[in-house]
Amino acid sequence: MTRDALLLVSRLLFAVLFVPSGFQALANIAGTSDYFAGLGLPLPVLAAWGTGLFELIAGLLILIGFQTTIVALLLAAFCIVAGFIGHHGQGGDDAMLAFLHQQMLMKDIAISGGFLALAMAGAGAWSADGRGFGIGADVT
Repeated sequence: MTRDALLLVSRLLFAVLFVPSGFQALANIAGTSDYFAGLGLPLPVLAAWGTGLFELIAGLLILIGFQTTIVALLLAAFCIVAGFIGHHGQGGDDAMLAFLHQQMLMKDIAISGGFLALAMAGAGAWSADGRGFGIGADVT
């Protein structure tokens, strides 16, 4: 596969994670805000709306490859913060639940690494940043 095809696949895979997550958070604000309240976050309803909108919009921007470096850096930071808020030290005395949360934290850290790599590589020619899927762009 060419570099641009792999970057497109990378963006699609990231979007599959964030677009539905943002949509689900927005579709169930009460449940999302209850989850945030359970984590001890202040203003959980505002946090739910902000998180849902951010995940949905950022996921769509990654999908189309618009302002990819900036959006990927924001998503990398988001994954680290969300991972530590939502998973670090969670699970209490339940060993299985604690293990699950530890794995989820590591997943968030790994996704952050993927976003940092995408930020460095850029969206590729087949993106809005690449000007119309390679038409008039330097396709490699």
